[in-house]
Amino acid sequence: MHTSISEILKEKSLKPSRRSLPCLAQSQTHPINLNHFLSVPLSPDPKPDLDDLSQNLKSFYLCDALLLKGKKQSDTSGLLFRDGKKRIDYILVYKKSSPQVEKRCTFEKNLRAEGLMLEKEPSLTNNDIMFVKVHATWDTLCKYAEQMNIRMPFRKKCYFTDWRSKTLGRCQQIKSWLPKNPMKLDKEALPDLEETDCYTAPFSRARMHHFTINNRETFFSNSTRSRIVHHVLQRTKYEEGKAKMGINRLLGNNTYEAAFPPHEGGYKSRHPIKTHGAQNQRHLLYERWARWGIWYKYQPLDLIRRYFGEKIGLYFAWLGWYTGMLIPAALVGVFVFLYGLFTMDSSQVSKEICEANTTIMCPMCEESCKPWTLSDSCVFAKVTRLFDNGGTVFFAIFMAIWATVFLEFWKRRRAELTYDWDLIDWEEEEEELRPQFEAKYSRVERVNPISGKPEPFQPFSDKLSRLMVSVSGIFFMISLVLTAVFAVVVFRLIAMEKFASFNWDFVQKNWQFATSGTGVCINFMMIMSLNVVYEKVAYLLTNLEHPRTESEWENSFALKMFLFQFVNLNSSTFYIAFFLGRFAGRPGSYNKLFNRWRLEECHPSGCLIDLCLQMGVIMFFKQIWNNFMELGYPLLQNWWSRRKMKKGGGGGGGGQNVENKAQLPQWDKDWNLQPMNAHGLVDEYLEMVLQFGFTTIFVAAFPLAPLLALLNNIIEIRLDAYKFVTQWRRPMPARATDIGIWHGILEGIGVLAVITNAFVIAITSDYIPRFVYAFKYGPCVDKGCLRGYMNSSLSVFDMWELKNSSEFRYCRYRDYRAPPWSTAPYEFTLQFWHVLAARLAFIIVFEVCHCALVCMSLYKRGRRFAQLETERFGHNILQHCRNSVRLDGQ
Repeated sequence: MHTSISEILKEKSLKPSRRSLPCLAQSQTHPINLNHFLSVPLSPDPKPDLDDLSQNLKSFYLCDALLLKGKKQSDTSGLLFRDGKKRIDYILVYKKSSPQVEKRCTFEKNLRAEGLMLEKEPSLTNNDIMFVKVHATWDTLCKYAEQMNIRMPFRKKCYFTDWRSKTLGRCQQIKSWLPKNPMKLDKEALPDLEETDCYTAPFSRARMHHFTINNRETFFSNSTRSRIVHHVLQRTKYEEGKAKMGINRLLGNNTYEAAFPPHEGGYKSRHPIKTHGAQNQRHLLYERWARWGIWYKYQPLDLIRRYFGEKIGLYFAWLGWYTGMLIPAALVGVFVFLYGLFTMDSSQVSKEICEANTTIMCPMCEESCKPWTLSDSCVFAKVTRLFDNGGTVFFAIFMAIWATVFLEFWKRRRAELTYDWDLIDWEEEEEELRPQFEAKYSRVERVNPISGKPEPFQPFSDKLSRLMVSVSGIFFMISLVLTAVFAVVVFRLIAMEKFASFNWDFVQKNWQFATSGTGVCINFMMIMSLNVVYEKVAYLLTNLEHPRTESEWENSFALKMFLFQFVNLNSSTFYIAFFLGRFAGRPGSYNKLFNRWRLEECHPSGCLIDLCLQMGVIMFFKQIWNNFMELGYPLLQNWWSRRKMKKGGGGGGGGQNVENKAQLPQWDKDWNLQPMNAHGLVDEYLEMVLQFGFTTIFVAAFPLAPLLALLNNIIEIRLDAYKFVTQWRRPMPARATDIGIWHGILEGIGVLAVITNAFVIAITSDYIPRFVYAFKYGPCVDKGCLRGYMNSSLSVFDMWELKNSSEFRYCRYRDYRAPPWSTAPYEFTLQFWHVLAARLAFIIVFEVCHCALVCMSLYKRGRRFAQLETERFGHNILQHCRNSVRLDGQ
């Protein structure tokens, strides 16, 4: 038996929550057609005596044989023991050929001593696989529910008087006459959610008579039962020693192949759900959440939370909230794009470029390129107008406000969910140490100042050295990313010369598109290739740090994965936005890379179209690839598993030839599903957070980014739902009050997005140069017109200075420099300094407004922190008083 759980049970007073939780005890957590076998009280079975474990290992195989001897016909649903009464709360899977027999039998013996009941069953698809069905008795559930402080309902709460009930009844009657919202789910479709409300309090066996227990089998929900069994599995010994305990270590040394709570039956039925009802909660989730036909419906968050736990429920709540907030951003982005589309032909800048048949531009490369006319880039100029127009500034400001509002509104939505799910007073349990941490530092112990118990301790010097190695690894990988970006830059320089001197006229005229398009495609392939390396490196560095708990490990791993993939995705985008064309030089004095390749220049109509193309291609193809990997890969793996099953089992052992998958019990079906990602929800959050960065950071260059994100998220919600319900084993239900470290990352992205969009408008876009020309140098300063802007933005160069034999003496290039015949040839003009001053002024004004918003947010956060500290101080005093006075049920 384990020693980490105290056997001394203290009498606890009932502590009602600040609100009422839906009374799980009174609701039918199972449909009526499945409740007939859930009302029989449980009684522990006799346990075989296996004391002399080290004397003869053959007795352990005899143990399995005794349990399987005289086997009756199993329950066809696979949800119960052979007696058809005891519910299966957990499944353990091991191979008969595994040499870790002693550890397994010791572990199972200690599980029985803790009050769990075990029953073994061979696999029908592989003779080498054995399933251990775990059931928690009523006494065990009560014992650990008290130790885990699980809140349970104890009294119904009345909200309204008769007068108010009648008034609300009339309001509901009037409301029923109004047309229904098509996005909401009908209450008839979710009968399990029609529940009364109850006060909740930490469960106490001494106060059991206060709790509403109509049926012992339905008092603890399936997810709660799984949590309790998982708690026991994590703290049960398999060998003598402080670190020799827990199912995680047994999974790591291959004593067991898998451990998971079972699904509540199949997710499909022959009969329609409208006429025959749902067979189980999984079937209900599939019909009302995971089907593609209801993509426009709201998510049943309460049902998701009840089946998968609060942690997964909060993920889908955040994803749904983010998707809903994208709707106004997508609409505004589409309006900005349509404004550019409708004004594309009437734009003064586009007209001047398309009509510039006599404007000769300087060659784009040194050797084989020839001068070209500005009118050749007419199409490029019109496409640039789609994304670089007067609405760009408005959209950038709107998205800066949107990012801040999104995070603030999500805090409010999270608070509502925390209130509804009765998590306000819930404090995260003291996390157990990771087995790797215990094994590494078991010899160095110190007394925990809170619990007063000895625990493994990591010295500060060791922790600092490991952290330094990890940080060095992070910087090395980031330098690898920058090296890859540099390689793409070199490729663009080489491709620019090749396309500009191409024999095909179509390619030669559109060399800008060809250079940008090929560069983006190669960059995307490098991004996807490096992502595979980053995941392995992040996993290695995180394990090298030896985090103390699972949450510390997950936060550290998530931060590394975000840093790696964020830099990988956005480094080339930052190059195009802020460095492309900025250091190219001028004709006759070009800057060259390695004294060989001339640095790339921007198009006469600006560099924003290159940034737009970079974002569009990466965002579009990455979303397609992610969706394929999330759904296509599990489907292929499950198809391969079913194929092996039909052939009589694979991977050794053989098995019965099961032609119909419906013949398999539930444990066999779940075993053939894919386990949830080993990193939990890290990959799911990471994908959405990176998309949030793409949607906000450079959104000024690509107004359609919110629309693409919205369409992707509509698919993502149902894809993830389908994956969780049908393709993955049921994950362990876990509790949480927020989305963890991802909220801080989102806040950082929001701040970076405001700064970046200000620089994109000021530096990358041509909005500021056009504004300065219209109101300072244009022919109609009072009206602010752009007549003659292109001629003003192009400088003159004398090609005969290079002893060029071209028929044209003068060519034009994009810059603000004096002509060759002036007293100071090729020096910056006064217009250049005016444009530079206007750019800096715009950035300062934009950032001052943002800093004001940040200061207001910090002020509110400081006040909220002070309020929480005051409430916590008062709560501690009240708790001390409660502990000092015995409340006899009052």
